[in-house]
Amino acid sequence: MRILSTRGDAPAVGLSAAIAAGLAPDGGLYVPAAFPRADLDAITPDAALADIAAWLLRPWFTGDPLAPHLDAICQEALSFDTPLRPLPRNDTYLLELFHGPTAAFKDIGARFLAACMRRLRAPDDPPLTILVATSGDTGAAVGAAFHRLPGFRVVILYPDGRVSPRQAHQLGCFGDNVHAFRVAGSFDDCQRMAKTALGDTDLQTRTPLSSANSISLGRLLPQMSYYAQAALRLHAEHGVAPDFVVPTGNLGNALACIWAREMGLPIGNVHLACNANTVLPDFLAGADYEPRASVATLANAMDVGAPSNAERLRWMFDDDTLRARFTAQSVDDATIRDTVRAFADAHDLIVCPHTATALHVLAQLRDVDPSRLRVAVATAHPAKFEGVIEPLIGHPVPVPTALEALLQRPSATALLAPTDDALRDVLTALD
Repeated sequence: MRILSTRGDAPAVGLSAAIAAGLAPDGGLYVPAAFPRADLDAITPDAALADIAAWLLRPWFTGDPLAPHLDAICQEALSFDTPLRPLPRNDTYLLELFHGPTAAFKDIGARFLAACMRRLRAPDDPPLTILVATSGDTGAAVGAAFHRLPGFRVVILYPDGRVSPRQAHQLGCFGDNVHAFRVAGSFDDCQRMAKTALGDTDLQTRTPLSSANSISLGRLLPQMSYYAQAALRLHAEHGVAPDFVVPTGNLGNALACIWAREMGLPIGNVHLACNANTVLPDFLAGADYEPRASVATLANAMDVGAPSNAERLRWMFDDDTLRARFTAQSVDDATIRDTVRAFADAHDLIVCPHTATALHVLAQLRDVDPSRLRVAVATAHPAKFEGVIEPLIGHPVPVPTALEALLQRPSATALLAPTDDALRDVLTALD
């Protein structure tokens, strides 16, 4: 498959090259020259997630050096379930994506990327540094996926004081080849610093870098698989294509749903649930697209003022088409609290702040049109946000076994100034 840059000033590459590079040399994001169509007759709705991922991604890997390894990559990376949970109201479901080792949906993309990257590395290659900016969950998932993987180092950047205590502990608990830095700034600072470093050819010559943010195709592609699985199962059961309500900040998870629909999966409308960072809701409501400084919210993993994957979305569709085909709604902290409390009290369902934004938007959509089949996406386990959730529900949130194991490890991070030079110094010092 030919992979292009959204900015059109870089040569087309194969999929492996795009996964290895992360960011295109012209600063753009990698996209397919054309979307392949999925052969819906070649898979059964009850297939396991790893098998659905291999089926869905096979056209992307055709002729690629990774093609012979695709089945093994999927089995290695997608070894846990992403179950559909019926909600109390008819024709509504919750897609739980937090059953991986760090209790967040980011485990799926991070593990797939690591499985690809280790197969692309030659024994005599210099160490490759995986650089990741995180607003909460991505860094831990990447750290877990690459921890002690020979030939790789991980550098995690996260905004100091803007992640939950348990998220911060996870980010610093790996050690060894994983280095975590708390940046004295916002997530947007972290993301800008990472993009600048990835585009610095002199730095890349001395310290080879790649990305593990959702700008990486290796992260984005496997995320289509859980939407495919859920859509196939619900379509088989109900005979209609389900709508999805996706909590989003950097747009990677929502874009995976949109890409799965572009491949022909039975997916209806895609609704974006945002927090008080309103760049996407404002844009889709008709305003100019204007990234701005992010604001801190309870749904911290979505605290993004300059969503990276908006560039991919605007490469696919013109602005008028985007506004006609997608909706985005902002959910403030007070509503997040109310939604968490309401679902716990009425349905004994405990959700994280990000999932609460999707449940609120789903409820509003259903009030307007109760006839459609809808799925809210649950992106993280509520135990990662005990400081927010437990006061609202009045009791402790049970901690998953895998998360508890990480929380028992010692954790250490270093403070970093929010400047490109500070990150360059860190990266060059690794050598």
